Amino acid sequence: MAFKIFRKNCCGLDVHKTWIYACIGITDTNGRTEYKQARFSSFSKGLKELADWLAKYRCFEVCMESSGKYWIPVFNILEKAGLFVTLAHPGETFDVAPFVDRRCKTPIGEIQAAIDGAVSSEQAVKLRQCLDHIDELEMHIEKVQQEILRLSDKYQAALDLVRTVPGFDKNPMTAIQILSEIGGDMSVFPTAKHLVSWAGCCPRNDQSAGKIKSTRISRAGSYFKPVLVQVASALTRSKDHPEITNRYRRIKARRGHKKAIIAVCRMLLTAIWHILSDLKPYTPDGFVEPRPAEKSKVLTTAQALSLLKQRRYVISDSAPVLN
Repeated sequence: MAFKIFRKNCCGLDVHKTWIYACIGITDTNGRTEYKQARFSSFSKGLKELADWLAKYRCFEVCMESSGKYWIPVFNILEKAGLFVTLAHPGETFDVAPFVDRRCKTPIGEIQAAIDGAVSSEQAVKLRQCLDHIDELEMHIEKVQQEILRLSDKYQAALDLVRTVPGFDKNPMTAIQILSEIGGDMSVFPTAKHLVSWAGCCPRNDQSAGKIKSTRISRAGSYFKPVLVQVASALTRSKDHPEITNRYRRIKARRGHKKAIIAVCRMLLTAIWHILSDLKPYTPDGFVEPRPAEKSKVLTTAQALSLLKQRRYVISDSAPVLN
């Protein structure tokens, strides 16, 4: 399918922030079209070079899109050069300030420059409807949260204890979610290990004929475990709880990030079991208790060699020659 030629010599511009891409279409008397392409800087010097390049091919008709504000200097300079510039889809002034969320880190001026002329009045109406819908959903969420907080009043004592654990004191709903899963009565879990196993934060028992097939954690706690992982991930970046960050870094160096995060989850569950069993607030003393090394410790030759290899010593029969 052949396109009908309306202009024998014209140019189309693709205007960007720092560059302008130009393409001239020149059609001869036999209907054959030859294309000339070039790229120019969007600064004044580059725009003057663009005007000279168009004059070289005797192209006096230019068309470009008007999205954003980048077309304005191009239009001004080419119009002064005596060219006929067609501005496609003329943009409308659109204020983005009412639509920008308070959590957005991008400056409003930069957002304004990016969409000026690209959002029509009809699209603005749709954006307003979408934002109104988001506001309505947030209002419903807030009402549900208020009802949850009202129902949790009778468990306030247990919630206060859970909120003494690192990571559970920021959002009041986090402690409620934990307590709604495990309950406040720890007598149903004989030990902290039973709670950890119930939550799926320990290796599953997958072995046959004395051979361990897998050490992956179980699938238990599908609603409970994601909350623990989120809290643990946030705590690993905190400087306020060295008992957690030190353990995470130590295990991560040997076993990797995922296993270290699950180890932190086990720490949190163990702490929650103890504070709800003993009815005492969280204290890091149990995790940072000093463990002095034994004064005298005998290693076998194999153990000593293994220790040296772990510390990246190279063992050879002869000592290295120092220059």
